[in-house]
Amino acid sequence: MGTIRKWLNGLRSTPIKKAADPTNQPLSGNLEENLLTLHTLFSHAPDLVIRKLQLKTGDQAVLVYLDGLIDKSAINNNILKPLIYEIETLNDIWESSTTIAKTEVATQWSYLEGCIFDGKSILFIEGQLKALVLHTQGWPQRAIKEPQIESTLKGSHQGFVETSGQNIAMIRRYIPNRELRIKEYSIGARGHTSVSIMYLEDVVNPDFVVEMEDRLLQINVDAILNTGELAEYIEDHPISLFPQLIMTERPDSAAAHILQGRIVVVVDHSPSVIVAPVTFSAFFQSVDDYSNRWVIATFLRLLRYLALITTISLSAIYISIVSFHYEVLPLDLLISIGESRERVPFPPIVEALLMEISLEMLREAGLRLPGPIGQTIGVVGGIVIGQAAVQAGVVSNIMVIIVAITAISSFIIPDYDMSSSLRLLRFPMMFLAAVFGMVGIMVGLMILGAHLISMESFGISYGSPLAPMRFSDWKDVWLRLPMWKMKKRPLSADPAQLIRQGANREGEDEA
Repeated sequence: MGTIRKWLNGLRSTPIKKAADPTNQPLSGNLEENLLTLHTLFSHAPDLVIRKLQLKTGDQAVLVYLDGLIDKSAINNNILKPLIYEIETLNDIWESSTTIAKTEVATQWSYLEGCIFDGKSILFIEGQLKALVLHTQGWPQRAIKEPQIESTLKGSHQGFVETSGQNIAMIRRYIPNRELRIKEYSIGARGHTSVSIMYLEDVVNPDFVVEMEDRLLQINVDAILNTGELAEYIEDHPISLFPQLIMTERPDSAAAHILQGRIVVVVDHSPSVIVAPVTFSAFFQSVDDYSNRWVIATFLRLLRYLALITTISLSAIYISIVSFHYEVLPLDLLISIGESRERVPFPPIVEALLMEISLEMLREAGLRLPGPIGQTIGVVGGIVIGQAAVQAGVVSNIMVIIVAITAISSFIIPDYDMSSSLRLLRFPMMFLAAVFGMVGIMVGLMILGAHLISMESFGISYGSPLAPMRFSDWKDVWLRLPMWKMKKRPLSADPAQLIRQGANREGEDEA
């Protein structure tokens, strides 16, 4: 028995020999061996096209690409036609035999495999230890349209698409400057997602660039599919409810952030880009602020901060007043609220939760349904449910008004991620108000403020310019002064070059 057990243990401990990875091998000069390697690497890829051809010189060659990822017109007119009918010598192939805009030479299978998956075509020639990589990408692309979330009245109506190269080109159109730097990285062991960072070399703080590169290179994951996934890997406080990176669909907004000294991260396959570092106040700025007159833009800024307070605390204030502090209300208003709540069998906290949760369900249903139907569900559903709830005595009239004002206030916040976070904060504030009244609301706001000023985004205080206090930045935070007054870039971006404009009006100082 002991001998048999040792024999079985020996079988278990015998390592299983794995087949050698073909990608670690260089190209062979034998065309058949290269074809065998191709069949090994792409054995489960029915869309792989292997086009055998004979060159005009008499040499045998193979053109390989993935169907659906290439431009067939470029293949037929710019590659096959010159190779079969026009080339005179093999040297011409490596120099100018095709009319493809970009070509390169490769000798390793590891690189060629990635090129094929990237939509490039590979030309193998009998007797050659190298292959010609032809940039023939031509997959279906979505046309440039207006952003759905960040719509504007007077600004640009261009939005990003799902191709990183096109998104980079749109940003470059706004900043045609040689100081604009673009660095590209490949993230993901399987997906190999192309991620690029863009910044102005002479404006951005170099420490931001180094920190961004370090965080990107530390990511070890199968693939990055969108900007939301990438943001969770590189943000400073992933547990916090508040977003610490701006995700925008607008090229003009991305260009504006770059000009201020920030970094823009472009992720392939995603119609939005990431902006870093940012502060809390940056989420309340809109592109329309710089298209409108400065007085109107200032009014809208102040309105958004009022909406911030309303979204977080209006329902909580109602609960605390009705439950504890009803003496602060005028007598007529108190009688009116009492009459509206006469038939309501629930305490204020339950009444508020019913309406707030119903509102969130309607909002989510409207987003998931097609456009016209979703809008109808939101409007009709809100009216019908609100009226039916009041008539049934489930909620009071004043509660419906409070919830409606809160919902409208949340829509005023220009950034969707920040708006979603503020909507969620209503619920803990409501519970604090139900238990501790106005004292609970004040404690909740103090905890919230302490959390905000303790956070950082790439080393920059999230609460800037309020904490730390930077009065020079207030001209574009609480207010929006005339453009010719904003001579300096925001200190919250910690730019290497602070001055961004000189004297633009008669009698004005340069500094």
